[in-house]
Amino acid sequence: MRVLICDDHTLVRAGLRRLVDSFDGIEVVADASNADEAVLRAKQELPDVILMDVTMPGRSGFDALAELRVARPEIAVVIMSMHDDSVHVREALQRGASGFVVKEAAPAELEVAIRAAAAGRTFLSPQVFAPQAQPQARSLHGDVDRLSKRQREILEALGAGRTTKQIAGDLGLSVKTVETHRSRMMEVLGCRNSVELLRVAMRLHDRR
Repeated sequence: MRVLICDDHTLVRAGLRRLVDSFDGIEVVADASNADEAVLRAKQELPDVILMDVTMPGRSGFDALAELRVARPEIAVVIMSMHDDSVHVREALQRGASGFVVKEAAPAELEVAIRAAAAGRTFLSPQVFAPQAQPQARSLHGDVDRLSKRQREILEALGAGRTTKQIAGDLGLSVKTVETHRSRMMEVLGCRNSVELLRVAMRLHDRR
């Protein structure tokens, strides 16, 4: 899976590159420091997913997103922002974004966002959905006791922000084994997808 990163801060880009490259099966093929460069590099590199900052010198990430939707509609764009208000989220979705991730997100959240976007699904940070997610988290809390000890360890690690690859290394498991456990956990907890599982994991972690 090929990813392009666009952020006007050099250190942020470097940190994101290292993080994204650590995700299993995902690589950063290019980065850009502004909207115009992002559009140009996207046309050259043809990434599967673009991680796009909103506030940058010159044109905004939203402007680049609108242009990319016309020039390269097959490329999914995930907006990254320090803002989590409904105005920014709504504008991102209206302009065709495949996801919206707040910049204080856990690494595991970013991984889920990238994989969801590449698969044609929409991902929004749990912070954006906090009020709606609370009832579901409460109803699923009791079902955690039905998980095996290993699955509870994986769920706790997810909630702490560990990526699938990191969890595999921590527990001495293969990435495929961790993914299998995640699928079984989703069945037990009644989660429809990885996004819901991550929300539950983060909610439970915050309560500890």
